[in-house]
Amino acid sequence: MGSGDHRFTVNLSILFTELPLLERPAAAAAAGFTAVELWWPWVDAPVPEKSELDALRHALNDAGTTLTGLNFYAGQLPGPDRGALSVPGEESEKFRANIDVAVDFAGSLGCTALNALYGNRVEGVDEAEQDALALENLERAARAADRIGAVVLVEALNAPESPKCPIVSAPRAVEVVDRVNERTGLDNARFLMDLYHLSMNGEDLHQVIDAYTARTGHVQIADNPGRGAPGTGGLDFTDLLGRLRKTGYDGWIGLEYKPGDTPSAGAFDWLPAPLRAAR
Repeated sequence: MGSGDHRFTVNLSILFTELPLLERPAAAAAAGFTAVELWWPWVDAPVPEKSELDALRHALNDAGTTLTGLNFYAGQLPGPDRGALSVPGEESEKFRANIDVAVDFAGSLGCTALNALYGNRVEGVDEAEQDALALENLERAARAADRIGAVVLVEALNAPESPKCPIVSAPRAVEVVDRVNERTGLDNARFLMDLYHLSMNGEDLHQVIDAYTARTGHVQIADNPGRGAPGTGGLDFTDLLGRLRKTGYDGWIGLEYKPGDTPSAGAFDWLPAPLRAAR
């Protein structure tokens, strides 16, 4: 598979989950990777104990892994209740409480990309009210991220798996990105281009890559169907990764796929070992 000069980072919230959280960085390193990313690891704690943050920081550093991406608090992931920032009440309050915690943790590890997941539509709440809340919270997140020179990512999920999520297309996600940048003037909101979600939505991936690479801050991949490793489904990653390279994308490619029935260490046969370490 033609992966060229792309840099790959392993998502430790979907791979190596057969291991306790603090053992996953070392496992990724043993598989040849020097870069990792994470969803917010504490689904019930937007503000975890300092000891928990310190323990994860030490695990990442001791393994020699670089943290390249981190989600803000987003509730239960994976799951139908994912996302928080646009949900009125307790969930959006948790998101706000998490902003500085997540930014400070990311900054302490040199991580400069934070993903802010939109929440589901809530029955009985006007959609415009939710969108206004989302924009306000994304603005807060972008201003906080600017302190450490980071970008805030806005991701499109897919309608079949997230039917209540309003951000289920590349144009809609980029529209939100543009509105955040207009509000802050910081130009540090970016599109998270997840090729699995976009393919599940039936979008033309070539068209998405051509149109939005310039506003993309991170790319994630998984094959479709099944959300497995490249080569387990029908997506042509030689073509897609080549097209990303051709359009000028030189950022991280996040491996955010399910390992299947084997231990996660066996889910990387498609990627030659010399290409796993960040260069």
